[in-house]
Amino acid sequence: METYKQNFITFLAESGALQFGDFVLKSGRKSPYFINTGLFETGEQMATLGKYYAEAIRNEYKDDFDFIYGPAYKGIPLALATAISLAKDFGINKGYTFNRKEIKDHGDKKLLIGHQPKSGERVVIIDDVITDGGALVESMQLLQPLVSLKYVGVILSANRQEKTKEGKNAVKNFEDTYHMPIRFIVTIHEIMEFLLDRELNGKVLLDSNKHKQIQDYLNEYGV
Repeated sequence: METYKQNFITFLAESGALQFGDFVLKSGRKSPYFINTGLFETGEQMATLGKYYAEAIRNEYKDDFDFIYGPAYKGIPLALATAISLAKDFGINKGYTFNRKEIKDHGDKKLLIGHQPKSGERVVIIDDVITDGGALVESMQLLQPLVSLKYVGVILSANRQEKTKEGKNAVKNFEDTYHMPIRFIVTIHEIMEFLLDRELNGKVLLDSNKHKQIQDYLNEYGV
């Protein structure tokens, strides 16, 4: 496994953004693990996270895009931190935008905050994880009616490698439907491989019992 993947998994685990236990996901599934970039709480953590995303975007797309979009709410700090890192660390100065969740009845009533997309512009969507693909579909349903864009791709922190409710591969289903690639910094199988019985700061986060719980979950919902 590449060093940057190992470093990213360690970063997720040590910061508490990767947790093991009992969680109910947005999809309704009960999961033995949870990845939540919304749990990063310091400027240093967000700067580090933004650099991981920025490096993934640069490696995948160079500067062949016009702006990044992060869906509210978790995507808002991701978009901002990534845009800052792209400019500061890689010399790629691009726009960023995110959506409002609520419609305003006064002042600036625009749905999108930040860069205002123009027809024909190229967008990279960023978010934290994909389970059944529902959150990404919501992003597309919001963006497509607003302006005619070119969708370069999606960058996510982790691939949970799961099926949709209809039993389809969530990633492939989205890619086939919207004709854009999804790329990840790490996958759940890479997380499992790296963390199994590994001691971080004097503690083993993923022992054989928790590892089996995740594998059983993937046997039911995974692809």
